[in-house]
Amino acid sequence: RRRRRRRRRMWGAMRGAGGRAARAAVAAAADAAGARTGMAGGARRALWAHVPRGPEDAILGVTLAFQKDLNKNKINLGVGAYRGDDGLPYVLESVRTAERKLLDEDHPMEYLPVAGDKEFVQHALRLAYGADAVPQDAAAIQTLSGTGACRMAGALLAAFPPRGTADGGKPIVYLPTPSWANHGPIFTHAGCEVRSYRYYNAATRGLDEEGMLADLEAAPAGAAVLLHACAHNPTGVDPSSAAWSALSDVLSQRGLLALFDMAYQGFTSGDAEADAAALRLFAKRGHLVILAQSFSKNFGLYGHRVGALSVMTSSQAEADAVQSQLKILARPMYSNPPIHGVRVVNEILREAPLEARWREEMRSMAERIISVRTALRTGLERRGSPLDWSHVTSQRGMFCYSGLTPEHVDRLASEHSVYLTRNGRISMAGVTRHNVDYLADAIHAVTTA
Repeated sequence: RRRRRRRRRMWGAMRGAGGRAARAAVAAAADAAGARTGMAGGARRALWAHVPRGPEDAILGVTLAFQKDLNKNKINLGVGAYRGDDGLPYVLESVRTAERKLLDEDHPMEYLPVAGDKEFVQHALRLAYGADAVPQDAAAIQTLSGTGACRMAGALLAAFPPRGTADGGKPIVYLPTPSWANHGPIFTHAGCEVRSYRYYNAATRGLDEEGMLADLEAAPAGAAVLLHACAHNPTGVDPSSAAWSALSDVLSQRGLLALFDMAYQGFTSGDAEADAAALRLFAKRGHLVILAQSFSKNFGLYGHRVGALSVMTSSQAEADAVQSQLKILARPMYSNPPIHGVRVVNEILREAPLEARWREEMRSMAERIISVRTALRTGLERRGSPLDWSHVTSQRGMFCYSGLTPEHVDRLASEHSVYLTRNGRISMAGVTRHNVDYLADAIHAVTTA
């Protein structure tokens, strides 16, 4: 009651002869208090005015431009996710079957352990290395897809630099030129020093094997070398068996660490065993491989973030130590991984009939991509293009490094409503038997005019 009486007297004074001065005094007091708390005059102080606006993601920009285009023939060749021949997102029937089973089984939604689902991790190792060659002395955890696996690999390297790294120096990770755009930021943010080695030969639109081997022969001992296990992103250019063998020799001789990123196993050729050949070669030759796996493409589980990281070691004691440190690194980063996607993978790989159906669906996805590569190349050649388009079919996987210039890409968008990133990377998933002729007409037009 006393407080109410004081407030009435205060506001009464403000309404009186001295009201104007009193109100000014109250406002000044409020501003002074606001300045101490980051507020002034009832408005928030601009605490983040010094933060510059960052650039939009290149692929997001392609998608936004595509969505705004009203042309009924428009094509989006930027998206890095599989599409069916109708151009729509595709869910595997084996995945739907597994989901129905999971619904009937009425699973709880408790947290997974920090290292993830043990059954899934074993399935991941078996799929990667083969049922008869699962490494026994390996640390392995479930991760947030392949991105999370690479990030955890970088964190492990930064926390425990490989022997041979200069004292006090950052661990070095060599990336191919070019590589997936996210690789550089992932390893840089993890605390690694990122360097590059030659990989793509723009003149041949194939592998620069000589440059690749020369750069790695000059790399310092203890450095990690990131290798795309299959379907190199963004070029679609994979080493031959002989080139993989030569790479293995150089890494062994130089004391370099093989860090495989396997995002397209089974999706590349349709055969999961064939697509793991390079990884298995390195393991057989005694490399202590670090492997990042993604289950986004081959299972179509893009939004479920299903992945695994495994680290081969020389003893069980070493594996136990690395496993313990991976859990320590993961705990403050994301606490524990998601549960639903790994349950789907477990259901599929646990039962032979369902796994066989999944492998057939995976083969069908790969064969569709291979077929539209052939159709696009054939279409360009039939139109009398003076250019060599053989790389369209020699490259593998979801992406084609077309050789189109930024100017070609700009004209494709403005004149034909065909959208892709300005480095000329075509997502072959966006090509269908319904639009491949239109695409061939558009590419022919911008490359010959």
